[in-house]
Amino acid sequence: MGRAIVITSGKGGVGKTTTTCNLGAAIAQLGMSVVLIDADIGLRNLDVVMGLENRIVYHVVDVVQRKCTAQKALIKDRRLDNLWLLPASQTDDKDAVTPDDMRKLVGELKVIYDYVLIDCPAGIEQGFKNAIAGADEAVVVATPEVSSIRDADRVVGLLAAQDIPTRLIVNRISAHLVKKGDMLSQADVIEILALELIGAVPLDEHVVASTNKGMPAVLEGKSLAAREFSRIARRMIGLETEAVRETGGGWFSRLGRALGLSSATAA
Repeated sequence: MGRAIVITSGKGGVGKTTTTCNLGAAIAQLGMSVVLIDADIGLRNLDVVMGLENRIVYHVVDVVQRKCTAQKALIKDRRLDNLWLLPASQTDDKDAVTPDDMRKLVGELKVIYDYVLIDCPAGIEQGFKNAIAGADEAVVVATPEVSSIRDADRVVGLLAAQDIPTRLIVNRISAHLVKKGDMLSQADVIEILALELIGAVPLDEHVVASTNKGMPAVLEGKSLAAREFSRIARRMIGLETEAVRETGGGWFSRLGRALGLSSATAA
């Protein structure tokens, strides 16, 4: 059986879809078969980030409503033979899919593919419940901003209530801004969310450029962010066990605690 991993955040705009795309491509580069599911019914974006928007015929709602099989709806990536996308519908609402639907679909895909990565929509409503239903584990993506951490903290609590093991990616972190004291550090975010860190992706303009071209940054492999996504992929599948370096905590940690942003405290 394969493994199903939901990529979530709580807050929108933190790079969750870009992270899903790049981790999926990086795991496929390591020789594993990977399916990416866009669970954001009504607001699909994963197809655009992957450059596959012009090849969509069927989508996830068609599959759960038995209008077609999952195999028929899957779009094979042209650049990697072992990477597929199951796109979301743009015309249905999130109620068109239930948690049971998603659980069954993910279970079927895990029989065939090594990894199923689920791109979770923003928020904690129906779309979130659908996305986490079939997941074996979760990765929370957070940017080093108080608003992102606050929303991520809420999601961490909901995942814990469902007994879903959860790890953390800090996205768009700038060592320069951390050093100046203008941005939360990795250690700050870890202390607030009380999660295992599996990677910190640097703020990198190359990711924006590759995303706009519909090209996962890891396939170009030139940027610092691309190299970190590749390292995270290796950690996710157990090929690399090196501990992630944490860089100093500070007053942001104390600010987070003052705002009540501590999963450990909330528990």
